[in-house]
Amino acid sequence: MKYKINIIDDEKSLNDLVRAYLEKEDFIVYSFYTYDEALMHVDDDVHLWIIDIMLDKHSGFDLLNDIKEHKPDMPIVFMSARDQEFDRIIGLEKGCDEYITKPFSMKELVLRIRNVLKRVYKNNPFLIEMDGYLIDEGKRRVSENGQFIDLTTKEYDLLLFFIKNRAMALSREQVLSKVWEKNYFGSDRVVDDTLRRLRKKMPNLNIKTIYGYGYRLD
Repeated sequence: MKYKINIIDDEKSLNDLVRAYLEKEDFIVYSFYTYDEALMHVDDDVHLWIIDIMLDKHSGFDLLNDIKEHKPDMPIVFMSARDQEFDRIIGLEKGCDEYITKPFSMKELVLRIRNVLKRVYKNNPFLIEMDGYLIDEGKRRVSENGQFIDLTTKEYDLLLFFIKNRAMALSREQVLSKVWEKNYFGSDRVVDDTLRRLRKKMPNLNIKTIYGYGYRLD
């Protein structure tokens, strides 16, 4: 999967350089050059923010507060031209995950970012990676390369049932009783129809048909 990152730095040349380097490292990156512009995106569905402390109107600390109001668990990496312990302490107290001092090497920045992302997302019990897709159980959302896939309630429930029973042969009757529950009255073809739509939306899913029986997610 590709992680999505927002950058705010009013020093355009550095902002563009960081964005270009991160894109080369296979991240999806959005750049903002002013505080007001960044403020309009505090609710974005991204995985991490990179924030310069010294901005045009307010400080990066102020922007962190605005972001945390909308996304309390959003990872934040501060960058600053000031190597002062006071700034580091304030940043950590306010909830930043990393602090890097300018000038810095791009390799060091990428390493710090990857460490934060690994720590925040790889240990999240609600996140499942499957065949290039990211399934967020907590938010009931599915994405591929940072783009969300619009699933219906039953399509998502069916997907999750296959994931929870991966490598097991599942009959149509089993799927019907677990996903649609006992109060469903209708044809078991609803399983085939829902799975067909799921496969169309998520073609990389390795769900095999067991003819005359049901399905198996390999």
